[in-house]
Amino acid sequence: MEISKKIDPISDLFIFKAMNISGIGLKEEDFGEVREGKYVQVIAITYEPDKNGKKKAKNISLGYFGKAEALDEERKNKVIEFVLRWRYEKAFQNLEHYRSLLERVRPKETLF
Repeated sequence: MEISKKIDPISDLFIFKAMNISGIGLKEEDFGEVREGKYVQVIAITYEPDKNGKKKAKNISLGYFGKAEALDEERKNKVIEFVLRWRYEKAFQNLEHYRSLLERVRPKETLF
């Protein structure tokens, strides 16, 4: 998907707060459905302070794949898989973060 052209080193991919796809549904009711007339992009989301110091969402395109209806099935599935795998890894990183915080307030042997 050539995302490494936009993010180098690729490990920086996890500095983003969220990731989404435009042009393809990811909700349960429309999962994998292309949105006619829309363009497919992988969008990374971060939060940066504006001139007043207030956090504001910033969208960064990590990949552009053209019109949704023109995207072949294999490529579409790779785009979906990439975003889902990113979300899974990000959730795992957050889980580890909270686990380490819990260990700081309660010794490991008494957790759950």
